[in-house]
Amino acid sequence: MEDARFEDADEGPLRLMALDDKDLQVISALVQDAVFPATEMTWDSKTRRFAVLLNRFRWELADKAKKQRRNFERVQSVLVVEDVMKVASTGIDRTDPDLVLSLLAITFEAGEDGTGRVVLALAGDGDIALDVEALEVRLKDVTRPYVAPSRRQPTHD
Repeated sequence: MEDARFEDADEGPLRLMALDDKDLQVISALVQDAVFPATEMTWDSKTRRFAVLLNRFRWELADKAKKQRRNFERVQSVLVVEDVMKVASTGIDRTDPDLVLSLLAITFEAGEDGTGRVVLALAGDGDIALDVEALEVRLKDVTRPYVAPSRRQPTHD
């Protein structure tokens, strides 16, 4: 009997949760280079939930796609941050209905007693800062994967 190999796994939709900085680093790596229209961000102050619908590059399959000469893929995913007390943004023209943003990273700046700030760093020096009572971030793929429109893997200088 042969051991199971990671390469043989069925790549289903992601469903991840981050409750600490190490978990958040994993989610951050998976949403790097996700793009989304600014109109896809919502914050419900009553439920204290911030959500955004992302078009996420499937980094978890990029090496496999490259080796097998398959198309690179994207998938729509929902990124949810819970216990959000305040939302602020810089470097974003909120009056532009056609604005598309590119997410570079998500970090957590710890405060006192579990509070802190979740920062969504965007390309072009913009960011979205979410003051949270506690760190709870979820990422869930919500559509079937599709061929990345550029057919390329994102690169960084």
